[in-house]
Amino acid sequence: MPNEWVGPVVALRDLTRAYGNGEAEVRALVGINLEVAAGELVAVMGPSGSGKTTLLSLAGGLDAPTSGNVVVEGVHLSELSRRALARLRRTSIGYVFQDYNLIPALTAGENVALPLELDGMRAARARKLAERALEEVGLGGLGRRFPEEMSGGQRQRTAIARALIGERRLVLADEPTGALDSQTSEAVLQVLRARCDAGAAGILVTHEPRYAAYADRTVYLRDGKVVGEIGGAGEPEPKAAQAPAAAAAAGVAHGEAAGER
Repeated sequence: MPNEWVGPVVALRDLTRAYGNGEAEVRALVGINLEVAAGELVAVMGPSGSGKTTLLSLAGGLDAPTSGNVVVEGVHLSELSRRALARLRRTSIGYVFQDYNLIPALTAGENVALPLELDGMRAARARKLAERALEEVGLGGLGRRFPEEMSGGQRQRTAIARALIGERRLVLADEPTGALDSQTSEAVLQVLRARCDAGAAGILVTHEPRYAAYADRTVYLRDGKVVGEIGGAGEPEPKAAQAPAAAAAAGVAHGEAAGER
């Protein structure tokens, strides 16, 4: 995607996602409108089942909305062919999943380099960039380890390095600190924050108000709808002191167990 685009990196417009039909229909998201600009990190909070993970899946083109539009750098995802959508996901969007999604047969370095190699970059160049990305998340020298030889935290940081490698303009992180201790979590969020400060757009799903405080603004979901927001116009950064109270108002319990979002 062209980096000259000056509008929002991602825009969710009147987004609704429903599953099932008739009386069995369940609406995971209803009428969501959200824009994230270059250089901006937006946190999404809400109780289990509020639609957080569904929102990320739609924003990243992993799922299609029932109605509404997802627009990435001016391109409507619904208008792309399957091949074009797959290429956009591979080159422009970085994903961090709760369960890592690493390939067991590949080393950490190979996992991180894979998106670049799939896009045609020479293996040697891709591996060098992968080493740099691993160093950025504190895993320098561990590129030859296989996922089974790494701790949960190391695997998650490998997944984050893969999401940040290359020129990804949009980074989507679903509870990226879930398997990490507090110190490592802070380090990972600093990396994510730095990438956004360098021009990427990010959406961070978290149930921890202290981690949401790294974002420029925080959006709260409940029953698939936006029920509140802090930060944004007139308040450039969410205030850590406000976050717990705002989260409680939206029905988010501190330390809530991760579930379907």
